[in-house]
Amino acid sequence: MSDSPQVLLSGFADEAANEKTIVQQFTAFAALGLSYYTVRFIDVGSGIKNVMQLTAPEVKQVVKLQQEYGLRVATLGSPIGKVKLHDVEDGTNNRYVPFKKYLGSDVKKACDLAGKLGTKLIRGFSFYHPKGDDPASHLPEVVDRLGAIVDECERHELVFGLEIEANLVGQSGDLLAEIHRQVKHDRLVLIFDAANIVCQGCSMEEVFRQYRVMKPGLGWMHIKDYRHPEPMGRVTHVDEETLKHFVPSDLGDSGHEAILRDFAQDLPKYDRRMRKLGAPGVFLDLEPHVKGGGQFGGFSGPDGFGVALRGLMRLLDYVNVDYKLRDFDDILRSRGLK
Repeated sequence: MSDSPQVLLSGFADEAANEKTIVQQFTAFAALGLSYYTVRFIDVGSGIKNVMQLTAPEVKQVVKLQQEYGLRVATLGSPIGKVKLHDVEDGTNNRYVPFKKYLGSDVKKACDLAGKLGTKLIRGFSFYHPKGDDPASHLPEVVDRLGAIVDECERHELVFGLEIEANLVGQSGDLLAEIHRQVKHDRLVLIFDAANIVCQGCSMEEVFRQYRVMKPGLGWMHIKDYRHPEPMGRVTHVDEETLKHFVPSDLGDSGHEAILRDFAQDLPKYDRRMRKLGAPGVFLDLEPHVKGGGQFGGFSGPDGFGVALRGLMRLLDYVNVDYKLRDFDDILRSRGLK
């Protein structure tokens, strides 16, 4: 391995659990050797809930079990920003919440949860423009709203990561980079996700171009890939519930080898950026979806998640990016023997 900083391996733990129970999630991640997880959907004993719906006693139980399983939260996998910009009927089921109310309820709760769960990072999105509109025409309003969200994050000493995803205003690297430039705040960073570009009908070359456009604001990456069963052209709206061809990062159409090779050159800079903001480093956050994905989540199972993790590790070994899984020294330290 090289002498460059390590990446931190994490993942959406709900993807590794058949029933999404907290014990299933934590057992799978501990057995895989992961020390970090992203929390999104979880069953703490009263049914599956989005992390935003957890009660105060449930949050305390999550923190307690995190410690027992030797886990820490990488990012709060919130759905912040996955709501409509305008209260208009556009043929989608996306909900609308007046922004002032949204800022004082959902955004504030996400910030409170991040603090209680022990993470500095909140994953979020760039709002749904009316279906059929040019997303770029809504940039001014999105910039204003995200600026207010990031200001709230700053008050809590948190970082807001903006994920690239189809159907949102920030559906391309170009649009996300422009949002980042206009918001102009250290605590807004960008989350690259190759599969979320490929599924819009983009070529490997276009995925790499969009990745490079995002580099000035890059904070961390989601790792999943997609393989089209047959050639397709660019699409303006993706039916996310029909996406069935997610694959591990070493098997898809995104070209993760080239992306990670390039990423390795700038890893020291990204590491300094994220540590300055209070994060423990730069996360590669697995969200494999290898058994299915949709608008608000995905599923891989414990077997599928393990396959996806090993695929990523093979790529990182090949491009000489360092990482660490738990080893026997960690076990000894947990027993107070080292």
